Amino acid sequence: MLEVLEQLVKANTLQQVWQLHCNRMATFGFDRLIYGYTRFATPNSVGELMDAVFLTNHDPGYFAQFIEERMFLHAPLTRWARENDSGYCSWGALWQHPEELTQKELEVIAFNRQMGVTAGYTVAVPTPSDRSHALFALTGQPDLTQGDLDVIWADKGKEIEVMCNLTHLKIASLPIETNRPKLSRRQLEVLEWVAEGKSNQDVATIMGVSVPTIEKHLRLAREKLGVDTTAQAIAKITFLNQFHVRSSNDSGSMKLNDEADEGSAVSRRLRSNEYTSSGAH
Repeated sequence: MLEVLEQLVKANTLQQVWQLHCNRMATFGFDRLIYGYTRFATPNSVGELMDAVFLTNHDPGYFAQFIEERMFLHAPLTRWARENDSGYCSWGALWQHPEELTQKELEVIAFNRQMGVTAGYTVAVPTPSDRSHALFALTGQPDLTQGDLDVIWADKGKEIEVMCNLTHLKIASLPIETNRPKLSRRQLEVLEWVAEGKSNQDVATIMGVSVPTIEKHLRLAREKLGVDTTAQAIAKITFLNQFHVRSSNDSGSMKLNDEADEGSAVSRRLRSNEYTSSGAH
């Protein structure tokens, strides 16, 4: 485990972290994973899904229906995670009393069984804020029953839970890419100066442009982030760890868009054999 932790510490991109976690969980018999994280939840909802982060190595077809069509909102594991801000739960415990489930929850279970998602565990990650929620849904490989996974968990559950918690902490420390349009470098630079206490006139002087240009950058940034005020924009960018981010040429961090990206599409998804990242539509 020490070697895996060392690799996790050294990882500096979301892709690297997710690949490490998927590989490690597979050694315990969990070959399909979903990670969900939001910092904008409310007492009655998970918040705006465009601001949430979802990572998975499930089949794209399953991911599209379960996450992008918001079926997960009615899943028993989601309800359990809302009621428990830390810990783990066997899916057998969630499903063993069908009479206590809602009709929508029963429909989600039927869909999962149809898609071969029949046994697993959910891990809720403790977070420091009432508005933050993070969880891992770990699906067992097809040849393992829930009973098999329960035996594995009895022996390795603590290590799995710790790995999930550490992986979340690493992800939360990296720049987070949601499904909203990316800010251009100039828009982000303006927000960075304002966050440091500079006035619009100060920023215009520093950047060698006019005050109306600065105001335009701030307006576009607010629109892309879905907020009403510049203070809210700064708060959201801070939550997403997008201030003062190195370019992709520096230590592999995410590269920010330049001005040519103003009209880019809202929906972005990066796929590989082991990695899918998306905000829900």
